[in-house]
Amino acid sequence: MINLEDFFGSSSPLKAMLGGYQPRQGQAKMAEEVAYAIKENQNLVIEAGTGIGKTFAYLVPALLSGQKIIISTGTKTLQDQLYHRDLPLISKAIGRPLSTALLKGRSNYLCLNRAKLATSNDKYIARDLKLVNQWLHQTIVGDRSELIDISETSSVWPMVTSTIDNCLGRKCPEYNDCHVVKARKNAQESDLVVINHHLLLADLTIKDEGFAKFLPSAQAMILDEAHQIPDLAAQFFGISIGNIEIERLCNELLVIIIPMNQPVVLKQIDKLKKSINKLMISAPKREGRYELININKEVINSIKALSENLRLLAHVISPIAEMHDSLEKKYEIIELYFHRLSSILDFELSDGLCWLDIKSRSLRLNLTPLDVGKKLRTLITQSDKAWIFTSATLAIGDDFSYFKDRIGLFDAMDCSFPSPYALSENALIYLPSNIPEPSDTNFTEIMLEETSPLLKLVSGGVFYLFTSHHALNQARNWFASKQTLIEGRTLLIQGDSPRDEMLKEFRSHGNAILLGTGSFWEGVDVRGEALNMVIIDKLPFKSPADPLMMARLEYIKKNGGNGFIDHQLPTAVLALKQGVGRLLRDQKDFGVVVLCDPRVKNKNYGKTFLEGLFPMQATELLNKVKEFLESHKSA
Repeated sequence: MINLEDFFGSSSPLKAMLGGYQPRQGQAKMAEEVAYAIKENQNLVIEAGTGIGKTFAYLVPALLSGQKIIISTGTKTLQDQLYHRDLPLISKAIGRPLSTALLKGRSNYLCLNRAKLATSNDKYIARDLKLVNQWLHQTIVGDRSELIDISETSSVWPMVTSTIDNCLGRKCPEYNDCHVVKARKNAQESDLVVINHHLLLADLTIKDEGFAKFLPSAQAMILDEAHQIPDLAAQFFGISIGNIEIERLCNELLVIIIPMNQPVVLKQIDKLKKSINKLMISAPKREGRYELININKEVINSIKALSENLRLLAHVISPIAEMHDSLEKKYEIIELYFHRLSSILDFELSDGLCWLDIKSRSLRLNLTPLDVGKKLRTLITQSDKAWIFTSATLAIGDDFSYFKDRIGLFDAMDCSFPSPYALSENALIYLPSNIPEPSDTNFTEIMLEETSPLLKLVSGGVFYLFTSHHALNQARNWFASKQTLIEGRTLLIQGDSPRDEMLKEFRSHGNAILLGTGSFWEGVDVRGEALNMVIIDKLPFKSPADPLMMARLEYIKKNGGNGFIDHQLPTAVLALKQGVGRLLRDQKDFGVVVLCDPRVKNKNYGKTFLEGLFPMQATELLNKVKEFLESHKSA
């Protein structure tokens, strides 16, 4: 029997396998907590600070447990990394090979039937189709991540992969060779399975019956990057439908119906397409979120017309649906879309929020639950297995109540293991003066002017993290007129290239400046002096004007709570911890976090943010920043 304290100690077998491996404070203790939760079938929430080595800390007890374990990650990238790199290493280290499986959602696997039928006159799509057809004969598992020569965003992927809506199931002529079926069978037979949160939540909401049979066989669930779960659950437990999938449905129907010579059906498809266009024209022109209850009647009437045309399309297809396998499936989809729209249109009776999401080229109708905790609790407690949630940002100070309330597990065990890195020595928080309130129309420009001298003090790379795309674009324009500031550095701006490519370039330069928002606040790992400073423009409060936020605040108020204290503030504190966490990713890393929002200093709640970053020290003195950076340069 392997002793966890010894395994992660000074004589760890990992020393011979990983150059520079050092025992990490808290790693063995975390592993013991995970082992206990699995053995005793307990729910556990763990905050593991940067550098703990949480992946190994849960992988080792999972592999040693002798039980079937499912591990869920926040992204497919982390999923691949864990399965292909970390899992084989730990398996070898403990000397206990186990059967393992990697399982993703069906849209990540090549659909042999759709690939063979796919054609395009577009030269770029045709080029990608040629690559797909070559790969089709070579791949064993059909995972699209294997085909690195095609962009993740290529238009070819929806053509050669399937969804629950268009999969033919057992009626598919390629069913016996289906990559999704094989992947699921392998997962059923394996001791440890690595999935992602999207697949997990799809199963919990029973949106895909083929996978729903799989989860009950596991004895424990381990969820990494668990801070993402509440917001993702709100998406999956809700209802959503957009113009893009309805338009795609129409186009796929035409391929089937035209050869069948069904003029009545063709006429109704045309009416449906026209009702989509009418909705797009009547919808607000400005991008954003709009609550349906407050939207004009013309839009509501357009949605009702769309719903009615879906109903009529189902009516005319019903008599002929059995004449074609694909048509029968399309009939089911039409009915599904009709019921989704009907549910959203009953917004006055809904317990959630019904809202419209407008993008430049798309429109989505949504019904989102305001409290997922109750449903999550029911699903988790009924599963009769251990659930272990871990992330670097789950607690506010030592308090886990906010996260546990959001997942409905207020009685779960909890523990935290602070980062073993010397945060008080290697990181400094700078609170610059002379920056106005965030509401000031000139805030971004003044913030950039006040922080620009810092670029001369730091030799390594710099992240500017913004809380909005609007501020990011303002910064883009500002830097365009300040070329002398970035002499000798490369300026990288989110949106100019894919995130992973941009990060690779950022690391390679060693002293680049990167302007980012959204996805750059978390899941970004830059080690060494390639990142020495993170400048954050504002405290990451979500906009109270957002209809989803407004509805949640009103819901909290109706239930006797305080929306700001109970939701807005803790959400922002945890988001800030994520952003600040980009700075130190290794034991030897050092750097400065610049918080430009004066509310940290002049609002009572400001101390809550600083307490959340403990033991980092804060200063308002620029000289202290200079001294700190100079001392580490000379070290």
